Amino acid sequence: MHGSNLIKEIKKLDGQAAIRCWGGDMMQQTGATLVKHYRELAFMGFIEVIKNLPAIMRNLRFCKTDITAYRPDVLVLIDYPGFNLRIAEWAKTQGLRIAYYISPQVWAWKENRVKKIKAAVDKMLVILPFEKAFYKKWQYEVQYVGHPLIEVIEKEQLQVPAQSFSGRPIIALLPGSRQQEITKKLPIMLAVSKYFPDYQFIVAKAPGLDPAFYDILMQPYSNVSSVSGQTYALLKQSKAALVTSGTATLETALFGVPEVVCYKSSTISYQIGKRVIRVKYISLVNLIMDKPIVKELIQDALTPENLQKELNDLLNNPRRVAQLKADYRQLKEKLSEGGLASANAANSIVALAGANVSLKKIP
Repeated sequence: MHGSNLIKEIKKLDGQAAIRCWGGDMMQQTGATLVKHYRELAFMGFIEVIKNLPAIMRNLRFCKTDITAYRPDVLVLIDYPGFNLRIAEWAKTQGLRIAYYISPQVWAWKENRVKKIKAAVDKMLVILPFEKAFYKKWQYEVQYVGHPLIEVIEKEQLQVPAQSFSGRPIIALLPGSRQQEITKKLPIMLAVSKYFPDYQFIVAKAPGLDPAFYDILMQPYSNVSSVSGQTYALLKQSKAALVTSGTATLETALFGVPEVVCYKSSTISYQIGKRVIRVKYISLVNLIMDKPIVKELIQDALTPENLQKELNDLLNNPRRVAQLKADYRQLKEKLSEGGLASANAANSIVALAGANVSLKKIP
């Protein structure tokens, strides 16, 4: 999504720009040449990455070969640090100009990766307000461009609502996009539906996954259904949401939906992560606001009983919801300070590429 919006803004500045990408359907639909789809690259967790190392190494080799053949004016890396930082280090030795849009979460763990970023990346474009100060501590000047979700969600909120997904009040279930994380969390989320028979629980399916995978998990529950490719429409109609940790927690907050954040991984991956990750919270909402705005249920705390308790509070405690909505408004204000992220990032990238176009500052 963020890659596709960036491509659109680049093409506004330079209609002749040729773009070759690794990404998904939305990037391909902008006219970019899609080399490899992200579904072939999505490995999550320490043990899972180790098991898939041969495939990861093959992808790295192929990516380098493809970049060498294409020889771009600028290489744009978007998040995904395990892969992209390796490509950045190699690309620097090839004399390529490198922009990095959406910083790796070096403030959370493996902070010494900043040294690699400083050495390899010509322009770092960050989307979280606290990241500029973090990098300044390392004597590395970065550009805060604003958060790209602000513009995406503001456009979505202007859309005329589609027909209702249900005649009953809706609870959204956002279990993630990778099959392995969905398998860990969705059964627990679904089990909560038995406590709330008057509500319709609707699962937001990830694109690219077999619908039968969801159907098997959902089958025992009478008040559960699903949608695909309509996550934002679902959030606009939801009374509350159970959300896997990640960007979805921020999306849910920006739509003003009360949420419970859910996280569970394999025991080994969790134990390793607990020892190396240095953050107070796992949700972006709490990290950006630097306080516990939304409840986080992590690993063994993620049970149907605990979820039921938290969800019941969100549905029946007006005072808590009012405070939550007020905090959400402050969150949006913080993320809007940088301006229009996609346009600001496109300006910097086109300038770095050396294209002969007139650039303007986006307010």
